[in-house]
Amino acid sequence: MSDALPADRLAERLAAVLGARPTALTPLSGGCVARVYRADLPGGAAVAVKTGGGTDLTVEAAMLRYLAAHTALPVPAVRHAEADLLVMDHIAAGDPLDDAAQAHAADLLAALHGITAPEFGFAQDTLIGPLRQPNRTSAGWRAFFRDRRLLHMADEAGAAGQLPAATRSRIDDLAGKLDRWIDEPPAPALIHGDMWGGNILCRAGRVAGFIDPAIYYADPEIELAFATLFGTFGRAFFDRYGAHRPLAPGFFEERRDLYNLYPLLVHLRLFGGAYLGDVERVLARFGC
Repeated sequence: MSDALPADRLAERLAAVLGARPTALTPLSGGCVARVYRADLPGGAAVAVKTGGGTDLTVEAAMLRYLAAHTALPVPAVRHAEADLLVMDHIAAGDPLDDAAQAHAADLLAALHGITAPEFGFAQDTLIGPLRQPNRTSAGWRAFFRDRRLLHMADEAGAAGQLPAATRSRIDDLAGKLDRWIDEPPAPALIHGDMWGGNILCRAGRVAGFIDPAIYYADPEIELAFATLFGTFGRAFFDRYGAHRPLAPGFFEERRDLYNLYPLLVHLRLFGGAYLGDVERVLARFGC
């Protein structure tokens, strides 16, 4: 994050953007890619500020604005966006993702997944963390998932020296057999795209906001799968979500692990280490 603005320079930039110099800049938790601060302003208001990370923060701003304009998902309002600076409304939160908040998240995500489009993908490429998500649209989900997600991120991990050639060959093998496990979903559904606990802000048993989106139109099961990868959601979420949108047979038994190959490859590309073993275990499970 060497490109993050130093605190004194950040305060100057915020004064120019907002018309008032912040009275305090407090680092916030998270910020695996960029630095994130709470900026207190004269009069008692506060904003959340993101800087650095080596990505174009206007892409994140565009995703947040799309969600605000087209959905009821609670997201922070964007106040200002430049490539190296994103200013948003600060969301007061910090409570745990308890059963009540999980049930509320299920209501919100079920409604989000009810928003559909003619094709899979999105009008522009988006980001997952600092990494580009290619979103050239496709009429077929299997082809989109294969080419724009699995094989694309395998390319990225390989180029970064994190994916051995033998493992890449196994991914190619699996990519050629997806029709054994994945049917075409009824319609492309809008997803948040990076659904783990660090991106869910909670307060008093409710979801106060979702942050750091990685949006596109997809099979919503890929969102639900990711939400189990790090134990984000449990029974309270899935019981409530299923009441809105019943899950097709085979999700927990097969497709969850298959879809989680994508976020595992993302983490392999970014962090290496133990994630290679996770990728190889999923491949072995599917006979590859």
